[in-house]
Amino acid sequence: MNDNGEEKAWVEAKAVFDNLKTKKPRPPKPRYAVTIAVSSRTLFDMVAERKIFEEEGLEKYVQYQQKNEDEPLKAGAAFPFVKALMIVNSRLRELYPESEELFDIVLMTNNHAQVGVRLINSINHYGIAAATMFNPDMKNQLSDTQLKVAFDGDAVLFSDESEIIVKKHGLDTFFEHEKEFENKPLAQGPLKCFLEALGKLQKKFYVKNERITCPIRTYLVTARSAASSGARVLKTLRSWGLEIDEALFLAGAPKGPLLQKIQPHIFFDDQMFHIEGAKELGTISAHVPYGIGQKYHKSKLIEQPAKDK
Repeated sequence: MNDNGEEKAWVEAKAVFDNLKTKKPRPPKPRYAVTIAVSSRTLFDMVAERKIFEEEGLEKYVQYQQKNEDEPLKAGAAFPFVKALMIVNSRLRELYPESEELFDIVLMTNNHAQVGVRLINSINHYGIAAATMFNPDMKNQLSDTQLKVAFDGDAVLFSDESEIIVKKHGLDTFFEHEKEFENKPLAQGPLKCFLEALGKLQKKFYVKNERITCPIRTYLVTARSAASSGARVLKTLRSWGLEIDEALFLAGAPKGPLLQKIQPHIFFDDQMFHIEGAKELGTISAHVPYGIGQKYHKSKLIEQPAKDK
């Protein structure tokens, strides 16, 4: 379908939806929405159900789900994050009733179709759907009025350019490199677009004099040192026209304790040992499988399997 056909179809669908007598808000237009794809197993706690599947097989699993389809599943690790997204949507609709710039949350699952009834009933019970991430080892008390998102820097918001230098040449060369190229913006990383989307929504609150009460807050949590390599990071964000609410430079210190204080709904990092440290202290974390960091663990090269001759 071409753009004109898509636009016409959307207008027609919107007209039908607007004429329906319902108090439920219309869905956001995908073209303008920030789409968050989430999995059923992280939105809901399905550990018991998964055990039935593994030990007794698919048929017993489906039978169990059908038998209990009117009983809502328990909230999973992604639940607070998605709930916070819906709170932001609610605030945006108050300020901009006709706006299509919202979070559009899509539930993804590979479950048997017959299990769909219980998933739908559970979604309707809570009123939300979810996202894919690691379960924390303990639970922190998260804000129910503000969405907090924390990002690592290199290989997450930014490219792994500087990370490559650290891994291949050491910290001294890295510090020299960052000083030399302090005024050259870093290339964008895989989640720059998400920070950009969050910033765009934040500005919608700012223009309504809602900066202090904005329901979105962003954090940069990086192992960089502010004194030796922080300037390039901040200048890069400035060159992109993006703001970060709090930039935290840990100079190599563990991220887990600080994240426990911040209590974000989700923390993105490219290195699994940071993810592990965060989730041990209750932070819901998501691994970004990008960059040279995937070949290392705690700065040590992961042994690669020998190739067959």
